Amino acid sequence: MTAQSLASRATGPIDSLLNQVAARVALSAASRLAVGQLAVTLPNGSVRIFGEADAKLRGEMQIHDLEALRRLLLGGEVGGGEAYMDGLWSSPDLVGLISLAVANREALALSKGWWRTPARVARTIGHRRNRNTKDGSRRNITAHYDLGNDFYRLWLDETMTYSAADFESPEQSLADAQRNKYRSIAERAGVKANDHVLEIGTGWGGMALYLAGELGARVTSVTISQAQHDLAIERIREAGLEDRVEVLLRDYRDLTGEYDAVVSIEMLEAVGAEYYHDYFGAVSRALKPGARASIQVITFPHDAYEAQLRGANWIQRYIVPGGVLPSLAAIHESLAGTGLLVEDVRDIRDSYALTLKTWRETFFARLDDVRAMGFDDRFIRMWDYYLSISEAGFRTGMTQDLQIALAKSRGRP
Repeated sequence: MTAQSLASRATGPIDSLLNQVAARVALSAASRLAVGQLAVTLPNGSVRIFGEADAKLRGEMQIHDLEALRRLLLGGEVGGGEAYMDGLWSSPDLVGLISLAVANREALALSKGWWRTPARVARTIGHRRNRNTKDGSRRNITAHYDLGNDFYRLWLDETMTYSAADFESPEQSLADAQRNKYRSIAERAGVKANDHVLEIGTGWGGMALYLAGELGARVTSVTISQAQHDLAIERIREAGLEDRVEVLLRDYRDLTGEYDAVVSIEMLEAVGAEYYHDYFGAVSRALKPGARASIQVITFPHDAYEAQLRGANWIQRYIVPGGVLPSLAAIHESLAGTGLLVEDVRDIRDSYALTLKTWRETFFARLDDVRAMGFDDRFIRMWDYYLSISEAGFRTGMTQDLQIALAKSRGRP
């Protein structure tokens, strides 16, 4: 195949030449595929097949413009995601393709190469500007939730829960699996009727409603999202639980008082690595001696966690500014001096993959409503990529979702 036959739309001769060079380099890299099979359809309609003929793990990538390969070459994973958002490539099975890429991460070297240094440095500087100071945390949270409560209502289940469900079986409904997650978290924290429970990270009030309505606990829940705070209060009022649930617009670092239990669901990811110790210190101060906390958190393997600290990935850039996924080792290290002891760790990553699959299916079933809210095709592709890359991460084990039970030592002052 000649370079001319790979040519695609370009704005000038230099762009065309760079795109052709990028195509040669990218296709050469694809020949190093170590696991599975990749089918690449080029803009001229030709198809290149790489990898094992009888592979179970398969991916298909349709290149609509060779600029996609140029962006992938120069920007790595982030560049590939940006090219998808701009419609330069697509896939009939995006989750499968990303899963294949994850399995061949080292062979394809999607994050390495000196030529990616300028883009990587720029992303790192931008990410560090999103540090989760008190003011920074409010800005970062607002950036993610300023899409509006009505947008999230379109594709979340009736519990309005934006975190992994805990499925007892694949046939269980998403709403019931979310309630099952609430029960599991409460059990790990040892919550009983009339206990006073602190929740760090309110969401839209689902966990607080469960603790008060199903278990008869008293709940103080804190959030820094105005949109979530307002809807949570509305839902609590509608349930007639105002006397048992208090929702405060407050940073976790400003907490006072002692509680019988602490729960926190997928909030640690938004804390930032430099504040992990502050977070667990706040959890410890809030617990009575001997009391327990139950934390659900998305994690990376430790080597991938450390790579995050050196640069921003696509989700950090476009979805969760300031966010960092901890590793279990980083969490252990952050517990030093807090008096908190790990009692139990449970991984529900398979349930998260199913949760994301369900969200994505519902999102696409409601596309007319999404567009009616003013969101364009680029946003739709961005959200598609976000849900797909997240599902692929859990399916391949690149990411985990851990339910961690912590106990406060009785000897801790």
